[in-house]
Amino acid sequence: MEVNERDYTVLSLLGHGKGGYSYLVTDGQNRYVLKQIHHEPCSYYTFGDKLQSELRDYERLKALEVPMPQLLAVDRARERILKEYIPGPTVYELVKEDRMEPAYLAQIRDWCSRLYAANTNIDYFPTNFIVRDGQLWYVDYECNDYMEQWDFEHWGVKYWSQTPEFLQDAAQRQV
Repeated sequence: MEVNERDYTVLSLLGHGKGGYSYLVTDGQNRYVLKQIHHEPCSYYTFGDKLQSELRDYERLKALEVPMPQLLAVDRARERILKEYIPGPTVYELVKEDRMEPAYLAQIRDWCSRLYAANTNIDYFPTNFIVRDGQLWYVDYECNDYMEQWDFEHWGVKYWSQTPEFLQDAAQRQV
């Protein structure tokens, strides 16, 4: 795949979300995440310009000091972004393996104090978080104006431990 006329080899698909597909790629020396914006319909979310939303959200969260992978390149013509790769397990994997640490919940609650004060929610689903050296990283750039029903305490926390909601999601992913 190309980003601004530079070639990257796809190593694996990391995930598929509302806005795009994320791939682990390499330039032969380093690994990165390449996100390809898609235009598949999403019944529960309305988008405008998805690429512009990604860029705007990145700047908004960067200003709030949310730990995220650095944005390295934008290819507007191909609707692709290149991000720093943060290695480590996802919070989803840690929950599934019953290896969650109280420190990760403390970190996300600390983030929430800043996010809520700035009228902001992020996508708290645990596949969007990586733990590296005990530090939580938000590897998606999506954010929205604050709505209580989508904040961590009312929605996200349901997926940060082995709750019925989490176990149902895990069972569906194995099908």
